[in-house]
Amino acid sequence: MVGTFTQQIERPHPATYLGKGKLEELAARVEHDRVTLVLFDDELSPSQGNNIEKAITCRVMDRAELILDIFATRARTSEAKMQVELAQLEYMLPRLTRMWTHLEKFRGGIGMRGPGETQLETDRRLINHRIKVLRERLVDVQKGREVQRSNRRNSFKASLVGYTNAGKSSILRAMSGDEQVYVQNQLFATLDPLTREVDLGENAKVLLTDTVGFIRKLPHHLVASFRATLEETKDADVLLHVVDASHPQWEEQRMVVEQVLGELGVTEQPSLLVFNKTDLLPEDELLALQARVGALVPGAIYVSCATEGGLDPLTRALAGSIRARRPVSELRLLPEQGRLLADLHRLGQVLEQRTDGDRVVVRARMDAALLGRMKQAGAEVVTE
Repeated sequence: MVGTFTQQIERPHPATYLGKGKLEELAARVEHDRVTLVLFDDELSPSQGNNIEKAITCRVMDRAELILDIFATRARTSEAKMQVELAQLEYMLPRLTRMWTHLEKFRGGIGMRGPGETQLETDRRLINHRIKVLRERLVDVQKGREVQRSNRRNSFKASLVGYTNAGKSSILRAMSGDEQVYVQNQLFATLDPLTREVDLGENAKVLLTDTVGFIRKLPHHLVASFRATLEETKDADVLLHVVDASHPQWEEQRMVVEQVLGELGVTEQPSLLVFNKTDLLPEDELLALQARVGALVPGAIYVSCATEGGLDPLTRALAGSIRARRPVSELRLLPEQGRLLADLHRLGQVLEQRTDGDRVVVRARMDAALLGRMKQAGAEVVTE
């Protein structure tokens, strides 16, 4: 990297993003240092990108395009590749003109139609068709996810959400014991939701789902393309908001995640703030963090995937959430109430089933709605 430029102005210039003087300064620096790429830490409009490239005669890339490129290198499954391709095409469509500036010399002439203009129209038509195809395929993927979610409706579900590289995948691997869970110290290592069953002990299990990480100023094309994936969080019984406790900007990262969740309409679910990577903090800094957060967000927990027993607080918290939302009840059913027994197995979590005389005794976890249905249908409730 050659260097960094910053400018303090009330608002970006509508035509060139930078002010006139700063743009001239940037052009001189590009020429002096023979710069081949200028990266802007913000999203540029198509006209801004075009005008800047003309002024500095150098390739310009904005924040959105860089993030899309990173996503493209991380995509491994067909769904992730479709989502990234859709986002890239929607980003590219209004910026096609910049790609064909090398054909401008062919566009002159009275009554003539230059090949640059023809190619531009062809590309727009092809891209619009491809966008339509990808959207239709992703709708099919979304329907498949809805079927999967319906098959899991009886299970207690928790979703790991958080800023990219906060350690969500590490938590999933450590708690599930599945070494196949991909873990890497890099941005956006996870693009597809990954669900594993985690045994919490005492006959309590949870379906734990890892999701794509968020980042500051996440391109809206990506949020739209990954909406079906991110909507996995809407079906969760509890959201585990994972924060990198060792990151100096953890407060800003936390706010970014909450903002994106708000945009997705995921605000009703109970959430638990989970501070990860506590092993990277000196003891005095960790105590100060706990004191500060405790005053703002009571109930936050502190974990580490790198230390023995470092995830025990999260295990206990999840077990407590299950007990609170689905307490264990014991019911006695008559032989002719086989349909109720089937409903218990289908909609609840049966822990024990035995016969006592002519009755079937069932101990099961169930929510208040299912327990109410059992009572109304005539089931004898022994304990609640």
